[in-house]
Amino acid sequence: MLKFYTLLAFISIAALAQSQSLIKNNLGPAQDSVKTKLLTSLGNGYFPSKYFNSDLRYLIKYNQYEGIRTGLGGVTNEAFSKRYRLNAYAVYGFRDHRFKYSIGGGLIISEKTNTWINLSYTDDLQETGSTIFLTDGRFFQFFEPRLLNISLFHKHITKAISLKHELSPKLLTETEFAISNINPTYSYGYHVNNSIINNFHLSTLKTAIQWSPFNTIKSSENGLVEINSGYPKFTIQYTKSFNNIFKSNLGFSKLNFKTIYKIGDENSAFSEFTLVSGIARGNVPITHMYHAYPNNINKETILQRFSVAGLTSFETMFFNEFFSDRFTTLQFKYYLKPFVFSTRYKPQIVLITRYAIGDMSDPEKHENITFGSLKKGYSESGLEINKLLFGFGLSLTYRYGAYHLPEFEDNIAFKFTFNVTL
Repeated sequence: MLKFYTLLAFISIAALAQSQSLIKNNLGPAQDSVKTKLLTSLGNGYFPSKYFNSDLRYLIKYNQYEGIRTGLGGVTNEAFSKRYRLNAYAVYGFRDHRFKYSIGGGLIISEKTNTWINLSYTDDLQETGSTIFLTDGRFFQFFEPRLLNISLFHKHITKAISLKHELSPKLLTETEFAISNINPTYSYGYHVNNSIINNFHLSTLKTAIQWSPFNTIKSSENGLVEINSGYPKFTIQYTKSFNNIFKSNLGFSKLNFKTIYKIGDENSAFSEFTLVSGIARGNVPITHMYHAYPNNINKETILQRFSVAGLTSFETMFFNEFFSDRFTTLQFKYYLKPFVFSTRYKPQIVLITRYAIGDMSDPEKHENITFGSLKKGYSESGLEINKLLFGFGLSLTYRYGAYHLPEFEDNIAFKFTFNVTL
């Protein structure tokens, strides 16, 4: 498995090196503009063409259920149309021998408030216990460390309609109504109304608000644009699953909150705080419960667990070890000033502390799955030394407190990190 991590990382480096090499061949002010646009597009995970931007997220990935997952996807750009867009992807998993796909589109209602109405049809997988905020910006990594070791997925076929609207340049909202058929890929049953159900039909309404009160906004030829991202940022999202609407068989509600705060200069030393919290009430299956984004493989020795550290995951927490219907996580990172050996070689030490607390009501409702509670509070601390060689670094984290394990080495997570910036 470690060979596969390394291969993916070197593929990422090769792709970056090739793109940067091509860009360096451009000459003159016009080419400088092309360079900037191409780097921005690649940083967002797109390779642009005249009318269509290819989405690099779908080229190749790996996880425990699908094995190698590869495909193509993309979205039309403004040269195709400024009024509407089309997006689609199709991928294939070599271990589960199954195609997944999505097709959708959007129509702009108001340019002034950047109001879009979107439609989509998706047949794919989602990680059990994961939480996605509608208003989160697109986040792209050339490869995703946690994805490599995730084993619990559920299949879903989802038809959705959503409305994205900017109440102000600093206040973004998005609302989505979706109908989903959900089938866990693992043996699981949920007790409800004196019976056990194994698949779930959900009709859900989600609404999210993201407030960035300290962003710096400036007028330009294209309207108001963000020139500086200020902190803190706040996001709140409410989800309601309606029972007996469009054949739905479960009713529940969820309230999620997230805030990110940075102090200091990112070119020097700075601190970063991330608080995430959630509460779920009603008949909630394990697919829609919470985990704390664990990232530790269930292996016996430190070296067998050696993998890639994530950006916001709990490195010593084992996959599927805890699930909650109410939880809070707090993460603190202190980035020391980079050690500048040359313009290209700038390794950096990051000190990290993470804490999680949570619990679950009626765990006996969940059949054929075993998990623990976070009600005593989970703690881990460690450090990273990033960008030691070709974007690679090292991470060492230690698990302590109420969930400290009897065997000393089981509390240690030793991994490498991978950071590449364009």
